[in-house]
Amino acid sequence: VKPDLTVLWLVEGIGLIQAEGGYEAAAKQFTPKDLDVNITGRSFMITGGNSGIGKATALEIAKRGGTVHLVCRNKERAEAAKEEIVKESNKEEIFVHILDMSRPKMILEFADKFQQENNKLDVLINNAGCMINQRELTADGLESNFATNTLGTYILTTALMPLLKKNEAARVITVSSGGMLVQKLNISDLQFKTGQFDGTMAYAQNKRQQVIMTEQWAKMHKEIHFSSMHPGWADTPAVRTSMPDFYEKMKNRLRTEGQGADTVVWLAISNVQSQHPSGLFFQDRKPVSTHLPLAQTRASLEDEEQLMKTLEQLAADFTPGCD
Repeated sequence: VKPDLTVLWLVEGIGLIQAEGGYEAAAKQFTPKDLDVNITGRSFMITGGNSGIGKATALEIAKRGGTVHLVCRNKERAEAAKEEIVKESNKEEIFVHILDMSRPKMILEFADKFQQENNKLDVLINNAGCMINQRELTADGLESNFATNTLGTYILTTALMPLLKKNEAARVITVSSGGMLVQKLNISDLQFKTGQFDGTMAYAQNKRQQVIMTEQWAKMHKEIHFSSMHPGWADTPAVRTSMPDFYEKMKNRLRTEGQGADTVVWLAISNVQSQHPSGLFFQDRKPVSTHLPLAQTRASLEDEEQLMKTLEQLAADFTPGCD
């Protein structure tokens, strides 16, 4: 019998918080020296870097000497985050780039400009995301969650590939979610045009798509090391606004933003991380399964490859010079 995926979402979320014993229990297994790395002179791009896990990641990287490019939608919040990060890290090389990750043409223009003005990018961290609970379309006619979480991530990553490949040790990290464990890739309806719309499930489907993109990129681009990860259930602005019922029930047991960012930072800078194969899904500094037992969430290889072809075509539709 196929499990109810909404129930699985709640079981997965609450169950992980209870069963894992929280971040503190997981951290007992960490090796502190993994993060004892000199990253001065290395360049990191973080989308959605002005709040939540993105901001916490940016701060930790800046404290360790990395150059940080914050890619944010709101200029005022981005500048405020930059000011705070500079003050707390004593690191001046924090740069703000204003970009709406739901707008394909803008992403392509940004990537082109960034590569003209910067001669290196060591690590791309795809963190920006949204969970909109009603089906809404962007100005480009794309479903909003899909536009930001999936297509935006795909376009930015592929557009920056030439710059990343100039670095022998480049990495791409995508912040996914354990919510994806309750979703099987639905290649026939990527933008949720049919059936009753559920923003939580749309978000989870996008996060499944991100994990598949990571696995496919790892096969296609051997020069770059790809990873996706689940930050654990953390107390972030996104969780508070998009999942208010879940937040109220679990707020006293959620991780801090810094704890949620820990594995992102580890994936971005540690030397140990690069010893793992490219394309894996991580939680608490360990590769974990991308499927729950009995959840029937495995897609066919054909569907996974079709996802990449569909995203490539969508991206091409927005490439300058295309009709």
